[in-house]
Amino acid sequence: MTNILSPEAVVQQQLDAYNARDLDAWVATYADDGKQFEHPATLVASGKAEIKARATIRFQEPNLHAKLLNRTVMENIVIDHEEVTRTFPEGTGTIRLVAIYEVKNGKIQSGSFVFGEKRLDVTGS
Repeated sequence: MTNILSPEAVVQQQLDAYNARDLDAWVATYADDGKQFEHPATLVASGKAEIKARATIRFQEPNLHAKLLNRTVMENIVIDHEEVTRTFPEGTGTIRLVAIYEVKNGKIQSGSFVFGEKRLDVTGS
């Protein structure tokens, strides 16, 4: 008998790896044929190689951190509302997002992301 993590545990593992900037551990939470979408249906990455390539530069940002604001779980769907601190091309700041994950057999099969407005840090001059 194999121990398959619950959908919520898989998504939490993914969030922990994201905050540790551990790219390999983060990608490992996705299914081999996993997909990422900009909600509702714009495919931005298909398969672990594309998912990893898309995240490689982001994981090098020294301030990268996702703060979980709310989580809803319904069977194999996990919906996270997060505030992510990042280094954008325009400067450091935050963005709120909603991530909708579908988990099957202990892996994220798909992630669909709804992005809010970027909020850049105010720098005094």
